[in-house]
Amino acid sequence: MNKYIDIYKNELLNEIVPFWSKNSLDKDAGGYFTCLDAKGNVYDTDKFAWLQGRQIWTYSMLFDKVEAKQEWKDIAELGASFMRKHGRDENGDWYFSFTKRGKPLVQPYNIFSDCFATMGFGALCKINQSNEDADIALKTFNRILERRNNPKGKYSKGFPGTRDLKNFSLPMILCNLSLELEHLLDKSTVDGLIDEVLHEVMSVFYQPQSGLILENVHHDGSFSDSYEGRVVNPGHIIEAMWFIMDLAVRKNDTALVNKALEIAFTALEFGWDEKYDGILYFKDIKGHPVQQLEWDQKLWWVHVEALVTMAKGYAITQNEKCATWFEKLHNYTWKNFRDTENGGEWFGYLNRRGEVSLAAKGGKWKGCFHIPRALYQVYNTLEKVAEPAKI
Repeated sequence: MNKYIDIYKNELLNEIVPFWSKNSLDKDAGGYFTCLDAKGNVYDTDKFAWLQGRQIWTYSMLFDKVEAKQEWKDIAELGASFMRKHGRDENGDWYFSFTKRGKPLVQPYNIFSDCFATMGFGALCKINQSNEDADIALKTFNRILERRNNPKGKYSKGFPGTRDLKNFSLPMILCNLSLELEHLLDKSTVDGLIDEVLHEVMSVFYQPQSGLILENVHHDGSFSDSYEGRVVNPGHIIEAMWFIMDLAVRKNDTALVNKALEIAFTALEFGWDEKYDGILYFKDIKGHPVQQLEWDQKLWWVHVEALVTMAKGYAITQNEKCATWFEKLHNYTWKNFRDTENGGEWFGYLNRRGEVSLAAKGGKWKGCFHIPRALYQVYNTLEKVAEPAKI
């Protein structure tokens, strides 16, 4: 596994980061462009709260963890100043999208705008020691906790009381956010939140019969035999398991690490496309047709997050099954997503056969986050394999 360290580090620092530093900065109005074509040209100037927050986090993390380069700090601040000025409504909730100059386009219906704003400002205040940014992160985090039982609030399209389901994505993100904000929260708050989200992920959404995690369940945790209730997103499961392993290491819980790995392996085997390779986007737990027409696409974030999970599993347990899966994932991901013609950032969307289906490097959902985070996590994790985590 050591052979991958320099490969991933070089890709991050000499390809991915320079691409975003060169092409995504709006030095006129502030914030970041994320709708970038294969060569890095801006094809749409709308801005999206998820991706603004994520890019603030990425450059703050690079400054904090990789090298204290003033350029990276300035880039993080470029996004933060835009979001401070334009990002929130009168309740402190973050809009979903904006015009180039920051006029709101879409209401704050999506709680993940808040999650990634919290993540971004939480990371930024680590490197600039700003009380204002710490306050933004904390207030937004507390607002997330207030809204989590009804995340969309008045913007929900569902009719109340007929089929009320809760979604796996929020407790999954809270697994990661609880550690990302640990420097701002008191220990009892962090410990309580960790126990709560672990229960949600590993006891409520996890289904022992299949060994998988469902995307949606009834509020009491029971199964809903419906489109929404049967859907499985293998990528979400696999990504969540490296969050769980991080929590397990913090808690010194060997059994939890092993359980997380078991679930990750099951999700990989369930989601792997035996005909064309790669991980399918959605499947039905009963084998029925799914309503997502993009069910058979292969997405960038699914594959790079799986690489992180296998790298962490190997580093902690030395389980050779992790190394085998890592190599299989590496070969598919680097062959199909990486742009060998133009260099820089990778493509995000492949069809089932592994061919590029959208020749863009960024857009409404893909920005400067999953790939740089994964490359950093992989090489940083593998550097520690010689001294594996002791739990």
